[in-house]
Amino acid sequence: MSSGVSQDPFYVGFDLSTQQLKGLVVNSDLKVVHISKFDFDVDSHGFSIKKGVMTNEAEREVYAPVALWLQALDGVLEGLRKQGLDFHRVKGISGAGQQHGSVYWGENAEILLKSLDSTKTLEEQLAGAFSHPYSPNWQDSSTQKECDEFDAFLGGQEQLADATGSKAHHRFTGPQILRFQRKYPDVYKKTSRISLVSSFLASLLLGRVAPLDISDVCGMNLWNIQKGVYDENLLRLCAGSFGVDDLKSKLGDVPEDGGIHLGKIDRYFVERYGFALDCTVVPSTGDNPATILALPLRPSDAMVSLGTSTTFLMSTPSYKPDPATHFFNHPTTPGLYMFMLCYKNGGLAREQIRDAINEKLGNATADPWANFDKITLQAAHMGQKSGSEPMKMGLFFPRPEIVPNLPSGQWRYNYNPSDGSLCESSKEWNNPLDEARAIVESQLLSLRLRSRGLTQSPAGGMPAQPRRVYLVGGGSKNKAIAKLAGEILGGSDGVYKLEIGDNACALGAAYKAVWAIERSRGQTFEDLVGQRWREEDFIEKIAEGYQKGVFEQYGKAVEGFEKMEAQVLKQEAERKCNGVIECLNLPAEKMCALPLWDVVQRRPHTLWILLQHSIY
Repeated sequence: MSSGVSQDPFYVGFDLSTQQLKGLVVNSDLKVVHISKFDFDVDSHGFSIKKGVMTNEAEREVYAPVALWLQALDGVLEGLRKQGLDFHRVKGISGAGQQHGSVYWGENAEILLKSLDSTKTLEEQLAGAFSHPYSPNWQDSSTQKECDEFDAFLGGQEQLADATGSKAHHRFTGPQILRFQRKYPDVYKKTSRISLVSSFLASLLLGRVAPLDISDVCGMNLWNIQKGVYDENLLRLCAGSFGVDDLKSKLGDVPEDGGIHLGKIDRYFVERYGFALDCTVVPSTGDNPATILALPLRPSDAMVSLGTSTTFLMSTPSYKPDPATHFFNHPTTPGLYMFMLCYKNGGLAREQIRDAINEKLGNATADPWANFDKITLQAAHMGQKSGSEPMKMGLFFPRPEIVPNLPSGQWRYNYNPSDGSLCESSKEWNNPLDEARAIVESQLLSLRLRSRGLTQSPAGGMPAQPRRVYLVGGGSKNKAIAKLAGEILGGSDGVYKLEIGDNACALGAAYKAVWAIERSRGQTFEDLVGQRWREEDFIEKIAEGYQKGVFEQYGKAVEGFEKMEAQVLKQEAERKCNGVIECLNLPAEKMCALPLWDVVQRRPHTLWILLQHSIY
């Protein structure tokens, strides 16, 4: 793409993801003028990686060589140079990094960063700047023990989520650091600083270790969101014998302003690529926070990513944490939070029912979704052909789910909203035809259940709901899903399809740089970018949102859906407990009366059984 002949400023947004580094250049009007990509598997050399990572299956570790990212940054910038980018016009740079990854700098890191030779590559000069050559990837699941400790340390998952925005997760940086300092105490002792992937990227550009980002820091289980500081108690757990002060020094301060000017770009990039001396580096943030900047989302706007899995993002002024959800500080706007839900089951679950319907009907069509969509749109809301009939609802999990925490399986129920009765039943279901609408309703009802209380009434007399619902990902092309999204989630302005391809993170980072450099005093990100962002270039209204009567009917369904989830969770817990009791050959009353450690001592194989059944 041509950069044009005008001398308007350019801004760069980087996206350091699991499998590639992308550099995207926009002008002040937010138009993309250049894109350069470095695919780790295809373009790198010297690393034994697959899909960007290395694995140690014995310990369930997934990690990436940090030197790979050094190679990638030079590669992306070289690609932009070949495209003809005038680096001298770049006035600001920000980035997005895969969340939760950590980088461990060695004792000589600052010296090496400050003394780069522009005639050599970053990899040649900085490969030895790290006390540990690898960064844990978000797919890592080696920290179960540490997660259990984090969940228990403040009194339970609810207390941890209330403080940090999330319960403990394998990938979160706090549990990862705790495991690291225990496994590699000598290396940890020699670690001068710890970066997240986002701040690591900013550090390379600055020529010194950059502070952590105000939003990305919330993905650590260490930052107390309401107090706006690191949680001293959790730092004490994480630091162990090394002490809180040592860990604080390693982590560094966290600026409150997401658009703060960290400093000018390092002379390495000025001399090697031709950046201007006054090019400013802005804090890089996490990939999910960067995604919500690509719109930009306004308060109470919701984004639903309908891919293989399902992700729900919302910008909200309400902080109502729960162990099943995630809250982060908003990456640019104080007083706002980013609410996030992650589901393992999404497109795969819908596809299974789609395939079963096509097999049952036997009428092949060019569009594999044609039968599914037709049946979904023809079916009555919640399967109710009349108001006196019960609502049909179910859970459909081809994979074990985390929201709620259930194994793979299917559960079907009838719910009577008039008296609140709920009964498990499959007899009244015409499978798989009744499942078409039921699976879409179940996924959207779960989103509405967990996001209620985070929205406000958009106008007098209207119930609280999102202002707009944006759909992204493969499922956004499905008209039946879009229609039900409006009916269930609402959206006073409607349901929209967002077309930004796979550039969301890099776009959000570039927009963040534009805002940070060109904002006037007190001007919010939403105001500046919203004035320049051309909706017609990116979004299309695909369905009506709020529909009076229908929205309220689904409100009753949410109550039944919540009851159904609770009942299934209870049944699964009882099933697991019964399985353990049978395996132990121990009377249930004794099992309940004995402390866990006494049971383990009397039956040495107990601990293995408990872990196998996921009881503790």
